[in-house]
Amino acid sequence: MATRAPAGWSDSAVERAIGTLLRVGLLVATCVVVAGAVIYLSRHGSELPNYRIFRGEPAQLRSIGGIVEMAEDWFGRGFIQLGLLLLLATPVARVAFSIVAFIEQRDALYVGVTVLVLAVLLYSIVGGYAS
Repeated sequence: MATRAPAGWSDSAVERAIGTLLRVGLLVATCVVVAGAVIYLSRHGSELPNYRIFRGEPAQLRSIGGIVEMAEDWFGRGFIQLGLLLLLATPVARVAFSIVAFIEQRDALYVGVTVLVLAVLLYSIVGGYAS
C-alpha cells in the first residue's frame, strides 16, 4: 500500500523548491563574486601584472577559515573565493534538501540513494582535501 505525500510536499512542490534553492544559491554566489571583483579591482585595478614571477594562491585562501577571515576583512580575493565556495555548496544543499523531502514523502528507496549521493559528494570534498 503506497503512502500519499503530505499536501505541501508533492513532487511538483519539491521540484519548485529545489529550483528556487538552486537559483538563490547561484544568485548569492554571483553577487559575492561580483562584490569581490569590485573590491579587488578598486584596490588593484591599476597595477601592472608581473608575469616573470609566479605567485601561487596565498595560504589564507587554501582553507575555508582563511577564506572567511579574508572576506570578513574585506579583501577582494577572499570575497571571490567565498563566492566560489557558495557556488560549490549549492548542489550539496540541493542534495541535502532532497533527503529531507524524501523523508517527508516517506520514500525509503530515494532517501537511501540520496544519502549515498550526499556521502559521495562529501567524501569527494573532504576526502580529497585530507589526502
